[in-house]
This record gives sequence, C-alpha cells and structure tokens, in this order.
Amino acid sequence: MAVRVLVSGIVQGVGFRPFVYNLARQNGVKGWVRNTSGNVEIHLEGSQHHLDNFLKQLKTHLPPLARIDSLQVITTQPEYADDFRILSSQVDVNQFQPISPDSAICTDCRRELFDPADRRFRYPFINCTNCGPRFTIIKSLPYDRPNTTMADFEMCPSCREEYHNPQDRRFHAQPVACPQCGPQVWLEENGQLIAEKDAAIQTAREWLKQGKILAIKGLGGFHLACDATNPHAVQTLRERKQRSDKPFALMAFDLSAIEEFCVVEPEEKEWLESRIAPIVLLQSRSPNRLPDNIAPQQKRLGFMLAYTPLHLLLTEPEQGYSPVLVMTSGNLSDEPIAYRDEQARQQLATLADAFLFHNREIHMRIDDSVIRLQQKKLYPIRRSRGFAPDAIIVNHEMPPLLATGAELKNAFCLTRGKYAFLSHYIGDMENYETLQSFEEGITHYEQVFQIQPAAIACDQHPDYLATRYAIQRSQSQNLPLIQVQHHHAHLVSCLGDNQWLNDQPVIGAILDGTGYGSDGAIWGGEFLLGNHSAYQRILHLKYVPLPGGDAAVRRVSRIALAHLWSAGIEWEADLPPVTALCEEDRTLLRTQLEHRINTPLTSSMGRLFDAVSALLGIRDRITYEGQAAIELENLADESESGFYPFVIAEDEIDPAPLWEAVLSDWRKGISPAVIAGRFHNAIAQLILEAAQSIRKTSGVNVVALSGGVWQNSLLLKKTIPLLQKHSFEVLLHQRVPPNDGGIALGQALIAAVYLQQTAEKGLENVSWNSR
Repeated sequence: MAVRVLVSGIVQGVGFRPFVYNLARQNGVKGWVRNTSGNVEIHLEGSQHHLDNFLKQLKTHLPPLARIDSLQVITTQPEYADDFRILSSQVDVNQFQPISPDSAICTDCRRELFDPADRRFRYPFINCTNCGPRFTIIKSLPYDRPNTTMADFEMCPSCREEYHNPQDRRFHAQPVACPQCGPQVWLEENGQLIAEKDAAIQTAREWLKQGKILAIKGLGGFHLACDATNPHAVQTLRERKQRSDKPFALMAFDLSAIEEFCVVEPEEKEWLESRIAPIVLLQSRSPNRLPDNIAPQQKRLGFMLAYTPLHLLLTEPEQGYSPVLVMTSGNLSDEPIAYRDEQARQQLATLADAFLFHNREIHMRIDDSVIRLQQKKLYPIRRSRGFAPDAIIVNHEMPPLLATGAELKNAFCLTRGKYAFLSHYIGDMENYETLQSFEEGITHYEQVFQIQPAAIACDQHPDYLATRYAIQRSQSQNLPLIQVQHHHAHLVSCLGDNQWLNDQPVIGAILDGTGYGSDGAIWGGEFLLGNHSAYQRILHLKYVPLPGGDAAVRRVSRIALAHLWSAGIEWEADLPPVTALCEEDRTLLRTQLEHRINTPLTSSMGRLFDAVSALLGIRDRITYEGQAAIELENLADESESGFYPFVIAEDEIDPAPLWEAVLSDWRKGISPAVIAGRFHNAIAQLILEAAQSIRKTSGVNVVALSGGVWQNSLLLKKTIPLLQKHSFEVLLHQRVPPNDGGIALGQALIAAVYLQQTAEKGLENVSWNSR
C-alpha cells in the first residue's frame, strides 16, 4: 500500500524531516520525505498496520518546535522504494509555509554549553533542531542553510557529519556551527578591538561589573546592558537613553536569581522557562535590593531568563558579579532596535561604553516579547520574539490582505488562507526610522510567505504614518482600500483572538487612550455592539475638550482641569493640578477651553485615568505612554470595596458625579490609595451597568474587553468577576495584545468580510470606510 502525506504548519526548521525519517525506520515504512515551499511531502509504502502506526505517531510525537496545522493523506501509486530517504527541497514560488519563531536554548544545548568535555564548551552560538535562531536569520524559503544568514559559514567536517546523520540532534539543523567553523564574538571600544571569543565575554562581564554600559548584539538586535544592582549605572543608562522613568527589562541566569527579587507563580515559571522565554511581568518582593530607578513607582518587574548561549555566558553566576543585568532595547527612545553592526556603531556610540559584536548577521530585527498572566493564563502585552511570525489561525479562508495597524505599538498583519500573520512589534510610528522598519518588515513577510495583497486595510486616522502608507500603496498599485474605525478593529481583534465564529453581535467594552472616531472626535471610552461586518456605538464617555491635543496628553494636569471645567467644578487653589500649573498657564488654559481654541473633543477612558492621577497629585507630566494611569493602578488599595457614581443618560456616560465624589473624599483627607481603589471599582461598576443596559435592549450576553486600558491588571481583576457574577460571558485577549499591537488583526478580519460581501453582491472592490 502507498500513500502521499501532505503536512502543513510549523514543519520546517524544527527537525521535522529527521523525525519523519526515524519514525519511518522504526515502523518499517519505505519511501521519502522532502520540504517544499508549501508543505512537507511524505511518500510512504508499507502494510496498513505499519502506515496506521506511523500516522498516529506522526501526530502525537512531534519535535518540540513543530506544529501540524493540517494533514492530508492521499492514496497513490507505489514507487517500490527499498529504503526511506530525505530528498532535496522542492521550490514552488507560488507556495508558502509558516516559519518557526526563534527559540530559547534547549536543555540539551545548555548542558553541552557548560560541559568541559563537549566540543562546543562555552561556545556562544550552540544550537540544534530544537532551539536557536529561525525567523531572524531566514532570508527566503524553503528553510535551508543557503537561504539564511548562515550561508557564509561553511561547516567543518565534524559539523557536516552531524548535519547529515539522521540519528543526530543536529541533523539538518540549518544554523549548526561550532568554534572551528561558526560565528564568533569580539569586544570593541571606540572602534578598537579589545578582545575576541571567550576573552571578549569575560572582559564584557568585568566591565559590566565595573558599572559600564555595553551594547550587546543578541538574537534579534542589540541590547543595552548594565549591572541592575548598580544604581549609578542604571541612572547613567537612563540619562544616555533619554528614558527617565519607563521600567527597564531585566535578565537573569536562572529562576533562583529571579526569585530573589520577585514572587514567581507556577504558571509564570512555565512561561519564563518556555522556548519563547518572554519578559514576564512579576510581582516585586518587598524589601528589594534592586535600586528604585530600575522601575520607578512600579509593583512589578519585567524579568526574562537568559535565552541564548551568549546571554547565559554573560549572566553566569560567579562571586562578585551581579545576578541580574538590565537588558533594554538597543536604541534611543522612540527609535527601532538597532540590529546591523554599522548602524549600531553610529546610533549607540553615545549610549554604550563598548560593543560586544558577533558576525552572525541578523536579517530581521525583533524585540523581546512582554507578557503577563491573567487568571493564570497568557495575557500578551508585546507580541514579538518567540511568538512572531507564528500565525494566528482563523477558521475560514482569508483573501491575501495587508492591514497596516495603528500609530502606537504598531504591528501589521498579512493574511493568506487560514493564516493571519500578525507581525512582530514594530514600535511607535512617529519617525522615519520606525516607518522604514515597518516597510522592511512588510517586504520581508510578503516575500517569505508569498503574499501579494489584493487589498489594504488601515485605520481611519488621516495622519497616521501607517494610514498614509496604505493610501499611497493602494493608489500606486490600484488596490482596494478599506479604512476601519479604530475601536471596531479592537473589538474584532478580540473576537478573532477568541476564534469567535458566531455572526451574532457582542458587546465591546473598548477602552483606550486615543482612536479616531467616525465623527472626527477622539474616541476611547466606547461601548459598542457589533461583529466582523458592522458595529453600533451604543454608549460612550461624555466628550471633554483636550486642550492642546497631544500637549495635554503629556501634561496630564491640563486634562484634569479640563475634566473639572467640563463638569462645572471650580479650580480651587489647593488642588494638585492647579498648583502644578503657573497662573499664566492656567489663564491660557481657561481661554482655550472657553473659546474652544485647539481643544479637540475626546471620550477617552485613558485620559480619564490620567485626570484622576493628576488630581490626586500622583503625576503632573508623563515621560512615557500610560505612565499616569500605571502609577494610579500601582498606588490603588486593592482591598477597597467602595466606588464612585457615573450617570448614564441616553448614549452618554457623564463622569461629573464621580469628580464630585473624588473631590469630596480628597477634602476629607482620605488617602490617595483608597481613592484610587474606589476609582478602579467605579470603572468596573460602570462597565457592568453599561453591559446590563445594552443586554436589556439587545439580548446580547457576551462582553469583549479590548483596548490599551485593559493592560490594567487591577481593572481586569475587578471587572471580570463582576461581569461573570451577573451571567455575562467575557472574552479576553489571549494570543494578541489588547493594545494597538493587536489592532491590525481586527482590521484584516473586517476587511476580509467586506471583500467577501462585495464579491457576493457582484460589486467591484472599492475604497470603503467602516462607520
């Protein structure tokens, strides 16, 4: 009997062919296996019993990094094979295959790294089919060494023997290398070579110990590193990087080092030690010997374990050396991470005292992922290394589409078949450098996944760089342009994240800082009723003027005073946001408000959080997005049960009663922590009341929570049980971020439905705005 098996999924670059080879030999099956540009193709000959056993084990005994998305078995003619072989790859330019994300070092390679008897002892580029670089080194498919940045490294006889030995863990491991034939590291200071190989690593460790700042080339780009226990080194890094308050990411050698500084729950341990090895936001221990300037005004620390052999060698425990390093993205604030050597020399010269380079080229830059656990489950904050470019699998066929995402925390999305390839984190699209990174990423994804978009989806905001790119490209290539309302995209992103197939509408509690509304106002406190094809804006926070636009976002005391003015509450002289502004600023602000000068209207929930933070004197100015709200959350008394009122009238939610109650508590001398706790309770109660109101008229019982405000762990903790207690089904993000990093998925899904509907109606695909 003979069958042909077609397997798609993550089955290239993960040891799948050697796995198939050995499985065939174990089951006495003859034939062959080969990679193609679209799948892995297997020809099998043998008895029914042997073939059944083979196919069963094929599904249940996969290599660690492999994943089967579809498997097709077709009866075919026998070729009378006398053994089982691995054939050369077959290229088909019209086909594509998912790519494995980069993977943290496996336990076997880690053991060999520190084994003096192993030929790769202390070699910083040790890897095998179960770990190491993938996405960051791939130039094109199929995934073979000539199509990666390892092409220039000719294997030595020992590596070649492993590569061609089906019984070896490095059989067809494309990045396989050793100290004799592979990449090497070196240390530079002021353009001068200081040390090479292990001496470079040891010198780097010593310099970090002395308080120096190093730029270290890693898997997907450069990190800026310093001793996390040295407050002077941390402060110096902040000043050079122009990052005054935003928390730094931390790296440790092993879990015991992290547990000295943080409480680590079992589920968090699993993610830290996973092949993804993301930054995990953990509860900080108190007291804590890490300096306060690591993460000012924070209850959580962002930790990751050393995930490459080079990182392990740099963080290796030794008396007198720090157990923890700061490992922050190698860039100036607001610029993409540096990933090319010459680029790093130019951009990071004023930030780093020295550079630890290596000569394995990075083809596609990628930042570290950031996650948190919510109800013991994954809750992504930044989806990047380890996750991307793994696809979000949808349950229906998608046309080839490009969705360009939003302005902040940008990620784009390309679709084909049942795959939605949500990109790695691009960053805030506020400068040319990030736009360039965005365009490079799109070009690469389109090439490796063989996607030629038939239409482009984007945000409605006319000034977003991602929107301008979409408009220009749609015009130059004569492609349909689908402009999607920001909060509708958030809602559908959450639906897609939950593989929601029902056409029935759901309630969307879509809360964020900024999103362009269909009426030209700045939305952000929205209660929608909608699905993939349409939405209704049922309720929203009452519009408040935003004096100075973006200037008010940075100076949150202005937002607080605008809220008080809108609620008809006097600016009493002793209020923190009043004292934060000089008399001249306050006079100008009042003039702006009364005469509506540069005061766009906003219904933003994010700005409401900012205003309360400013009113309590927590934060007057912000230095990074969401800072005022984050510090409000961290201050809040979680045990507080009281809450403040809102008024829901027709389609508006008026916070005036809340402001009166907050001021009353503040006048009574109630602590800011208690007031912050009551405010969070008030928002949770508001969400319940809004959902109940919508359910009463629509009968809809499902609530989707999306938007950047839902990064607030305390708000989730308060809201979810409240909704569930009142018999609502709650949809949370679980594979893509709730912030704007997940919005491109929603844009793509909405655009796909629109294209399907126009095709069914026999209409031409024309430009369209979701309203």
